[in-house]
Amino acid sequence: MHIVTNRVALRETIGGYRKHRQRIGFVPTMGNLHAGHLRLVERALDEGDVVVVSIFVNPLQFGKNEDLDTYPRTPDEDISALETLHVDVLYLPDVSDVYPGGLEMQTRVEVPGLSDMLCGLSRPVFFTGVATVVNRLLNLVQPDVAYFGRKDYQQLMIIRKMVEDLAIPVEIRGVDTVREADGLAMSSRNNYLGAEQRKTAAHLYQVLCEAVEAYSNHKGSRAEVEQAARAKLTGYGFDPDYVEIRRSLDLGAAGDHDRELIILAAAWLDGTRLIDNLSFTVPA
Repeated sequence: MHIVTNRVALRETIGGYRKHRQRIGFVPTMGNLHAGHLRLVERALDEGDVVVVSIFVNPLQFGKNEDLDTYPRTPDEDISALETLHVDVLYLPDVSDVYPGGLEMQTRVEVPGLSDMLCGLSRPVFFTGVATVVNRLLNLVQPDVAYFGRKDYQQLMIIRKMVEDLAIPVEIRGVDTVREADGLAMSSRNNYLGAEQRKTAAHLYQVLCEAVEAYSNHKGSRAEVEQAARAKLTGYGFDPDYVEIRRSLDLGAAGDHDRELIILAAAWLDGTRLIDNLSFTVPA
């Protein structure tokens, strides 16, 4: 595996593969790799000739008083995992390589509409930071395909919209959420949970499953199902940010005749913010 730490070496390395017309897959991450990240890498390995992974904790997507400084960083373990999978290139830059002009002077990318709902309401700088760094990385790597997890569904939709609007020649593929045995969606922030919190955290997925069952079987209106889910989460000890049923196609408000839907939730558990979602189809 080639480990490169600057954009010049990155482009030189990738250029060698591109000369041979090899199909390049890209998996951008913030490290602390778990089975969910590795599933993205495995998909890229299955579908392409060359796989590039980046590890970069992006300061632009962290708001004031968020966990930039404490975000889990495990570079040695990450490198070992990627070497085991036979990844071709790892881009491991510092902040000055990704943002050579400095954070304050960095051009930002905003995706209006999709960024102004759900997680965007409580994390107002988050999606601008995500869109900016993903745009930057896509331009540096210039892959044929880039892979993102569906656990961060709103993020996935924003990246797809950005790529379409800016005519970036890359295919964006979403990969299904990888879960623990009890249903908890894998996330680096799960590391913040103590033993009792970890048991409680599994109820987030359980509540979403129950909400999907209730709405699919017409056991309440959309608002009633959402309210009941928030109440259940509160009862388990969560502080819900939101629980909402939306159209899965565009995250628009779900109407009575919409069938392809997604329920999305974010909730705090003793200082740790967890997110999850489930796509579903309502029977006609």
